[in-house]
Amino acid sequence: MAVVTITRQYGAGGSAVAKLVANALDWTLIDNEFVDEVAKRAGLAVEAVAAREERAPSLMERLVRALATASPETFVPAAASGDEPDEETLVRMAQRVIDEAAAHGRAVMVGRGAQAYLARASAGDALHAYVVAPRAARIREVMVRLGTDEQQAARTVDDTDAARDRYVERFYGVSRQDPARYHLVLNTGFLGHDGAADLIVSAARRHGWT
Repeated sequence: MAVVTITRQYGAGGSAVAKLVANALDWTLIDNEFVDEVAKRAGLAVEAVAAREERAPSLMERLVRALATASPETFVPAAASGDEPDEETLVRMAQRVIDEAAAHGRAVMVGRGAQAYLARASAGDALHAYVVAPRAARIREVMVRLGTDEQQAARTVDDTDAARDRYVERFYGVSRQDPARYHLVLNTGFLGHDGAADLIVSAARRHGWT
C-alpha cells in the first residue's frame, strides 16, 4: 500500500502542504496531533482500545491496538507519573506508527524520520517529498507564527532544523538534507503551499496511488 512522507524545513509550511495532500487524495494525515491522539488512546486499558468491530478497523484503531498491546509501558507509567518518555522510547513509538501506517497504506506522514526509516526498510510504495523555502521567508513565517522578533525566530528556525537533522543522523545514519534521498524537493517560497501539494498529488496519481 502506498504512503507519502513529508520532510520539511522549519517554517517552510510542510505541515500545511501535507494536510492539502491528504485532503486531495482522501488519505489519513499522520502529523503531531494524530500521533498524540494515538498515544493518548494507547494509554487506556487494552480492552477498551482492542475491542473488535464488524467493519474493517481504521488506521487510528490499528495504531492504537498495536501500540497498546505491544508496548503499553510506553504510555501508562508516563501518564501516571507525569514524566515524559525518553527519546529512545519515542523513536520506537514513531517506528511502530510508521510500520502500521505503511502496512495500512493511503497515509501522509509528516516528519519523525519516516523517509529514512522506510528507505532503510526498502519500502517500495512510498513517495518521499522534502518541503523547503528560503531561510528569510521561513524566519518571517516563524515571526508571525510565534509572535517573536527576527533574532529569536532565526534561532528557532536554525535550532529546530539542527535538532531534526541530528535525529535522523543519530537513529538512521543518513543526512536529512541530502536531496537525493527524496523523490521531490519542493520550494514553497516559489510554489506556495498549494503548488507544492499539487505536485505531490500529481506524482502520487501518476503512480496510480488514488
